[in-house]
Parts: sequence; structure tokens; C-alpha cells
Amino acid sequence: MATERILPSEIRIFLNHIYEFKKGVRNMVLYTMSKDYEAFAVRRLENQHICYMIQEVGAHKINLFFGKPECMEAMRHLIIRPLNQLTAEEDFILGAMLGYDLCQQCKRYCDKKDGLKLAV
Repeated sequence: MATERILPSEIRIFLNHIYEFKKGVRNMVLYTMSKDYEAFAVRRLENQHICYMIQEVGAHKINLFFGKPECMEAMRHLIIRPLNQLTAEEDFILGAMLGYDLCQQCKRYCDKKDGLKLAV
């Protein structure tokens, strides 16, 4: 009888992100995860020749960015401080690159930038 390995949910989600990236669903991924799984994630990304970047979030978490080389090169220039300190423009670019809904990104940008609301 085969023994099944039970993977933590954080690893299963990470592996699903890799699957979606490799299938072309996403050009870039941002996944916040426990530092406990950093070595596993880095090993998997390197074995699959996927570009990545790690940003420390705190003592126990990291932001793991991975994706196409041109996206990662842009991230190296854009992500130079914690994500909660991004300007409205940087936040908009990041969201667009991650494939977030463009109209929602526009609304988020306007709300963050000046709080003005359009009359409907």
C-alpha cells in the first residue's frame, strides 16, 4: 500500500501557484508565506528555473515573488520597501502586474491617491 504524504496547506497553495504560472494563467505571483517553508520554495523554484525574489515581512513571514524574468526585473526596481509603504502608483503597477482586475485597481488607486469619488 502506498503511503500518502500530507502537505501543509501553505505548500499546496504555493505548488498551485507554480502550476498556474507554468500553464500561463499568471505571468507573476506574489505569495506571503511562513519562513518555515522558504527553503522548500526556493529549492522548487530553482529546480524549475523560475525567477524569484524574496522580501522579508517580519520575523516569521516572507513575500515570495516569482514569475517571468522581465516581471522579476521590474519588481527588483519597484519593491524596495515594505508593500504597505508603496506609493499609489507603485501599488497600482504591482496589482496590474499580478493580474488583478484593472477596474478595481483603478478604483483602489483613486481611493489611495486622493479619496475623490466620481458621481454616478
